[in-house]
Amino acid sequence: MDTHATTMGTATTHRQAEFHALLQAHRRIVFKVAATYARHPEDRADLAQEIATQLWRAFPGYDPVRPFSTWMYRIALNVAISQVRNHRLRHGLVEPLDEAHEDVAGDDGSGHEHAEAGRVLQRLIAGLEPLDRALLLLYLDERPQREIAEVLGITETNVATRIGRLKQRLRQQMAGPNDGSDTHGTR
Repeated sequence: MDTHATTMGTATTHRQAEFHALLQAHRRIVFKVAATYARHPEDRADLAQEIATQLWRAFPGYDPVRPFSTWMYRIALNVAISQVRNHRLRHGLVEPLDEAHEDVAGDDGSGHEHAEAGRVLQRLIAGLEPLDRALLLLYLDERPQREIAEVLGITETNVATRIGRLKQRLRQQMAGPNDGSDTHGTR
């Protein structure tokens, strides 16, 4: 019995070490999702902690044949989207992102106009529905459509269609109402 207990303890320690290593290697995903879905630093920290907790709880079901980052994004986005929905139910509102998120959005400081465009884009993203926000986050992170489909549980065709519509919508919103473009074009 002592041998069995020792073996179980070693296996648990190994799984914890494996999880910790994978989490550390991909921790940027946790912070990126938390920054996309939570406005205030305390809320971001709480969301990141909740994501890490849910990742650990779900880790026994992780299939090492699949990419860890895909699995991690799926869990992280589900946790974040659930939190947004719960927040909306309790408070009935959505808060926009602010300048504190520029480091996550990838602002390289190349100029005021670029920074302003980044802030406009962040506000537009913050106003999206949670699924569209997740889709755009994955797209901006240059994830392949196949992986986005897997993470979000939708088809690749649906991903392509939604990305096209989101791009068009964001282009129109960033251009403003008086840009003279045709808003009645083909879909």
